[in-house]
Amino acid sequence: MAEPRGARLRVRSWVAVVLIAITGAGCHPMDDLLSSIFGRSMRDQPSLDPYDQPLMPAEGSVPFAAGNFPSNPETVQLGQAEVGEVPAPIQPIQLLQQAPEVMELENPIDVTDQSLARGEELFNRACTPCHGPTGEGDGLVTAAGMPSFSLLTDQARGYPDGYIYSIVRIGRGAMPSLGHQITHYDRWHVVNYVRQLQGPSPAASTAQDAEDR
Repeated sequence: MAEPRGARLRVRSWVAVVLIAITGAGCHPMDDLLSSIFGRSMRDQPSLDPYDQPLMPAEGSVPFAAGNFPSNPETVQLGQAEVGEVPAPIQPIQLLQQAPEVMELENPIDVTDQSLARGEELFNRACTPCHGPTGEGDGLVTAAGMPSFSLLTDQARGYPDGYIYSIVRIGRGAMPSLGHQITHYDRWHVVNYVRQLQGPSPAASTAQDAEDR
């Protein structure tokens, strides 16, 4: 004889009530029940603190702490930085004050065809939207109404290499920081290319003319 439908519903209702009571009492009763059935508990597992890393980094990966300072300009950074002298952090106020730490940064990259080619590539990629392809300050962004700044003025020619490097790194005024896009040695390639665009300063040209006479 089949069990009446009402009895089955009452049994299911009681089961539902028991389960709700167990789960409503907290996680431990349900966890204990599942542990007794399956032989394991969610409480018995390794727990990691924030920023814990249980696995070693993948081969060839670049850790966040490496920054963007490879050991030399010909090396792609594939691990922790291994350079002797890393430029100290530069603050925007240092640019405004033209601090010695900025003005005395030395360009470690020789002006070679390879350096100029790399600098041109990066300049066209990151700088021409504002400064234009020749550095005159007539890029598409400035044509749309943003402030323009020519790199060919006597003032810009008078900036030390370290000053231009620092502006690329942290920005100034309307110019945003490009430090996250252009790496340490690449900034110096950009400096070399900017110097090529600028050509000799008027003072240097006058001095050269005087020597030629």
